[in-house]
Formats: sequence, structure tokens, C-alpha cells
Amino acid sequence: MSAPDDVLRIGNCSGFYGDRAAAMREMLEGGPLDVLTGDYLAELTMLILGRDTMKDPSLGYARSHLRQLEDCLGLALERGVRIVSNAGGLNPAGLADRVREVARGLGLDPQVAHVEGDDLRAQAAELGFGGALTANAYLGGFGIAAALTRGADIVVTGRVTDASLVVGPAAARFGWTPTSYDELAGAVVAGHVLECGTQATGGNFSGFRELLADGRDPALPLGFPLAEIAADGSSVITKHAGTGGAVTVDTVTAQLVYEIQSTRYLNPDVATHLETVRLEQAGPDRVAVTGVRGGPPPEQLKVCVNELGGFRNTVEFVLTGLDVDAKADWVRAQLSPRLTAAEVSWTGGQTAQPGAETEEGAATLLRCTVMDPRPDPCGRAFTAAAVELGLGSYPGFTLTAPPGPATPYGVYRAAYVDRAAVTHTVVHADGTREVVADPTEFGPAGTDPEVRDAGRRPSPYPAPPDTLTRRVPLGSFVHARSGDKGGDANLGLWVANDGSPLHAQRVSWLAKLMSPRKVRELVPEAADLDLDVYVLPNLGAVNVVIRGLLGQGVAASTRFDPQAKALGEWVRSRTVHVQEDLL
Repeated sequence: MSAPDDVLRIGNCSGFYGDRAAAMREMLEGGPLDVLTGDYLAELTMLILGRDTMKDPSLGYARSHLRQLEDCLGLALERGVRIVSNAGGLNPAGLADRVREVARGLGLDPQVAHVEGDDLRAQAAELGFGGALTANAYLGGFGIAAALTRGADIVVTGRVTDASLVVGPAAARFGWTPTSYDELAGAVVAGHVLECGTQATGGNFSGFRELLADGRDPALPLGFPLAEIAADGSSVITKHAGTGGAVTVDTVTAQLVYEIQSTRYLNPDVATHLETVRLEQAGPDRVAVTGVRGGPPPEQLKVCVNELGGFRNTVEFVLTGLDVDAKADWVRAQLSPRLTAAEVSWTGGQTAQPGAETEEGAATLLRCTVMDPRPDPCGRAFTAAAVELGLGSYPGFTLTAPPGPATPYGVYRAAYVDRAAVTHTVVHADGTREVVADPTEFGPAGTDPEVRDAGRRPSPYPAPPDTLTRRVPLGSFVHARSGDKGGDANLGLWVANDGSPLHAQRVSWLAKLMSPRKVRELVPEAADLDLDVYVLPNLGAVNVVIRGLLGQGVAASTRFDPQAKALGEWVRSRTVHVQEDLL
């Protein structure tokens, strides 16, 4: 099924810094596009780029994007595809200059613009971010729209929101204004689906076995997604023909519930009402997104702040066979008195299989991680103490790898600033500068408490009655997708859209089951943490935010799964009581 001519076709070729390098060429050659976006930034990426600038102030951008352009810029210009990315990171002006250099070397002369104003390091002390390695406000899409309206072929930005890469081109194409809330919200949803690349086409999808059951080649790389956006903000999510993976209501739902907070998805341009999103399978590998409503954007802008937290190091002991717990106790008792780091954590436990037929199956890993403001307690003082136990500790003593040096780690925190503190600016291809008007100049900022405070509203559904009769894994008919938001973990759960006549009853059951009390039962680590549960009935989903599960963010977390990427799969494996008539 082909797309109508009055839509904007926006594809994605990167979901993170390090994604498949060939994706830009695959998307350009795979079918018609108007715009190709690339998302390279995450909270951890900003820390990585900040450390790059400490070594060389001319860096601070995603260098992989530059290599992609070296390969594909001529093809993009030939096909009339405009490229929009946030690869500028901490230095969008520097990346724009490098893009021009690459273009000249290829004998090309594209119009290159960049968006800046997000970097608040110069104001850090004044804004209360003193000592920050990075401090970047999340900008919206109207700077991108202004650059495209002035004829830019390539737009590079700093820290715009991931969805803004789609909002900007759509606003430029359809002439949306800052008060086109429903249209902008629809584009935010499309942008959120596209931003993580192949996560929308079956990547990291708990129903992956379904994707492989119908004869698809498991070795075929998953295709990157694209959105066909209409003037009213509705869209169809699809992918190029002949690419791997699939686009289904479930794969799109998986991305929609990924790393969100409440039922309000706050962007600098609009507050998107996620409970209004409707999905429908519109054909093979085509999912229609309709009904999205939006409201005024929040009063303040979110800021990603990264600070250097100190140094860390880890050793992993392998415990094999019998008496694993006693072996762990002994090595902890031997090593602990010699550790001088400010923080010491031990993780891992009894996972060995009794009577295992392989040595690996009989083994358990025990990790010791140390953290300190100074490098010395995490360096040789720590690793030597561990290695010296090699011939004088538990039987079968071995480590998974030779110990390494102490490494610096960062601490992430979210902050908020008044919009007046940020000057959203476009530098056009001809060098002229344009300050982008704040959206709240055209309409009021959101004042609903749910908008101001990310909607921390617990589920209104009561705990289920005690009428459940069979104990099965939650994942028997529930999918999951999880991830990190700073130190918080996000867990999205939804009922599989498998055509079952029981779907509606299962959705009601899931919404009632997932009370805060039940979440703490399923995730014992959350017993003493704040958490919120939000119901998204149109998606057959609930979203859970477990606050503080990841400590001070991925770079500082000592948790086994520091980004909570596998949290959803663990929860799906937990057993729950389910009524017989739902199975």
C-alpha cells in the first residue's frame, strides 16, 4: 500500500550514538523520503561528549554522523532528502562547519544550518548548576522549522528533544503555529515512535518470537522506521519494503510506552495527551496513529545536567559448584577490610544450576564495585587486593577478566529553568542568526498540575479481588518495554494485540493488577522507593515509574542492569495469579 501524496515522509537512521552506520544509505536507497532524521543523544551521550570536549574543545559532536554524511551526502541531495539530526551535541556550530568541509571535499554545496541556545554551561553558576560538565536545556522543533523554511538542506542541532527532530519538519511543511496543539502532539507521538530507530520495527520487542514465526529471515537486519505525517498531525508508521522486522500495533506500542513518565508527555512545544493515542493496523507493516490531543507546553524547560561524580572500578569473581553462598561470604570477608573507597557494593548471587552439565551452568558471578571522589582507592589499591586473594581464598577462585584501572563516572540530574533563561537560536546557511520565539508567547503555558509536575498521579484502579485461580508468568499475554530516565526506571506493560476475544477483559485485569503494592511485590528492589502507575486504556497499557531505582543515573549506577533495559523482561517472567477464563 503506497502513501498518499499529501503527507510528509520522515525516516530515521539512528537511535543512539553507535547505531548501524549503514542505516543512512539504507534509508535513502530503500524508498521515497522527504526528510531523514538521526537521533544520537541520550543523557549518557551528553556525558561522553562532555568528556570529549575536556580533551579537545573542538569536539563535542557525534562523529559517526559526519562519517555517514561523507558516504551519503551526494545521494541525499540528488534525491531531494533533507537531513535533520541532533548530532551537534555540545558543538552544533563545529559540526556544521565540518559538514561544509566534507561537502566541499565532495564537490557539493548544500545549505547547512544549525540550531543552538540549549548549552547553558556559561550560565551554570547563575542557574545553580555550578561545576556541571554539561547543562543543556531541551529545545523544541520550531528552530528546525525555521531553518528548513529558509531552505536548509541539512540541519544539525544540539540538545533538542528527540521528538523535535520530527516536529520541526512537520511544522515547516504544514505551516503549524505554536498553538496548533493537536497537530504538534500528533507529530510528537510520531517522533517518539521513530526516535529509537529499530525499536519500532521489532528491536528489543518482547514478542520477538512472533516476528520470526512467519518465515522472516532472523539474520536480516531490522529496517528503520518512517512516518507518513498528514496535515492534521495523524500519521502512519511503516518501513521500507524488503527490510527486516515488522511494524505492528504491538511494536509501535512498545516504543510509545518506552521511557515516558505520566499520561502527559511533556515537550517544549506541547504537552501530548498519551491517553488519547489510538493505534490501528492499516495494512502489512502499516500502523495508523490517530486521535492525538495536545495542550499548552510546560512553564519551564527541562535541563540535562551531568557532573563528574568521581571514579569507579569493578571486579567479578566466578563462584562454581557447591557451597556458592559460603564462598561468596568468605571472599567478601577477606576483601572488605582492605577497601578504602567511599562506596562499596556487592551484587550477584546464587544462580548456579544444581547438577549442571556445563561448568558455566554451575557458575555464579559475584561483583564488587567501588566508587570514590579520588582515583587511588579505585585503582591499584582495589585491584591488587582482589588479585592477591588468588591462591588464598575459595576453591576455584577466578575472575572474569584482568582488573583494569579506575575510570571516571558522571552523575546525571534533571533540572528546570524558566524559558527566559534560554535563547533558542537558528544560524542559517548564510550566517544570519534568528532567535526563535518562545511558544508560550502565542498561548499560555500549561498550568494543569499534571503538566507542571509530569502528572504524578497513581492509578485510580483498586487492587484486584482475590478471585484469581492460576499462577502463570505475567508475560503469558503481557508485553513489556523498559528503560531509564536519569535515576528513575520506566516500565511499560501492555496486553498483546493477538486477536484474542479476551483482549478487553485482559486490559481491565492488567490495569487493576498493577497497583503500587503489586509493583513492589514484583520488583522487591522498589519496596522502599516512590513509584507511580499510570493507565493508558487506548493502548491497553499501564506505565510504571520507579523513582530512584537507578540511583544517580546510568553512569553512576552499580545495579546489574544499570539502564533498566531488561527490567520489563524480568517482570514478565514473574508469576502472578490469573483467572482461568483469561487464559
